[in-house]
Amino acid sequence: MNKKIWLSSPHLSDEGYEKEFVQEAFDTNWIAPLGPNVNEFEHELSTKVGAGYAAALSSGTAAIHMALKAADIKDGDIVFCPTLTFSATANPIIYQNATPVFIDSDYETWNMDPNALEEAFKKHPNVKAVLVVHLYGLSADLDPIINLCRKHNVPLIEDAAESLGTYYKGKHTGTFGKFGVFSFNGNKIITTSGGGMLVSDDEEKIKKVRFWSTQSRDAARHYQHSELGFNYRMSNVVAGIGRGQLKVLDQRVAKKKYIFEFYKGELGQLEGIDFMPINDWNEPNYWLSVMMLKSSVRPLDVMEALEKENIESRPVWKPMHMQPFFADYDYVGSDVSEKLFENGVCLPSDTKMTDEDLYRVCDIIKGLWK
Repeated sequence: MNKKIWLSSPHLSDEGYEKEFVQEAFDTNWIAPLGPNVNEFEHELSTKVGAGYAAALSSGTAAIHMALKAADIKDGDIVFCPTLTFSATANPIIYQNATPVFIDSDYETWNMDPNALEEAFKKHPNVKAVLVVHLYGLSADLDPIINLCRKHNVPLIEDAAESLGTYYKGKHTGTFGKFGVFSFNGNKIITTSGGGMLVSDDEEKIKKVRFWSTQSRDAARHYQHSELGFNYRMSNVVAGIGRGQLKVLDQRVAKKKYIFEFYKGELGQLEGIDFMPINDWNEPNYWLSVMMLKSSVRPLDVMEALEKENIESRPVWKPMHMQPFFADYDYVGSDVSEKLFENGVCLPSDTKMTDEDLYRVCDIIKGLWK
């Protein structure tokens, strides 16, 4: 069987940074969901992106949940959410017994359409929060979204799970809203095997999230709990992996960009192929390289041809308003997200790929046009 090429798999540093921090955790017996690596990872990540404070958590999903709770989202509250995203963006809205309203994308960014968002504000003026996503490492066009949130006095939460290292107009995504969320799942640009981070400039809110995430244990000699708690804190061991990974983030972004430009150079001239939009104000991390097909060759043809050669690829996210679980919730927009889902393919974007691997992928795809 041919060598496996992954969509996006974990990539430890050649220097072995992760091992040093993990070994330190073992040497000092800090094998717990607290410890020096957790504290330092919070500090180093918040410093890297330019956020005031950070809480290291067990997943990006947990971070979104805590952001919604910290934004005081309660039973029945409406939260605007992009439809074109992974379900982990929307699920925490349900955890809070709130009501998602899904917003369409635009072709300029593939992210939340500010015009559809404006329409949603008219339709649901009592909305309590806006949750925006930076899909595949592409920044949403934040200025008009921020302006709408300010106009309606509604907090903005950024799901930057896929966009660590992405800049919008010279500033890191995840630092524009009241809260920002990052993910370190195994397929992300850097990983802790599983984990997430919530960032904010509001120190008191971050302190509160740390409290909730350690089971809301009160400062008492006995075990006392005055609030509902969650087991969401990151372990000191995986935080050590994160500290090592953070040292090579810029290298990973550079390689992801190289992969995207390689595909664009090799495949961009084929009839009916467009690649994801790169705007002047956007410096993406190119987490996944995604192409759109407007020809007789369909996404399934590409995915099946690659799969036969032991190469992983995937469809674009299926919009939330098309998902059985979320089908009864309101949706504002047209059919942009549906078209992106229908015509999109995520190409293998693994930072361990060699030029030989990239040519192999491109040759298989080119063969479908012959």
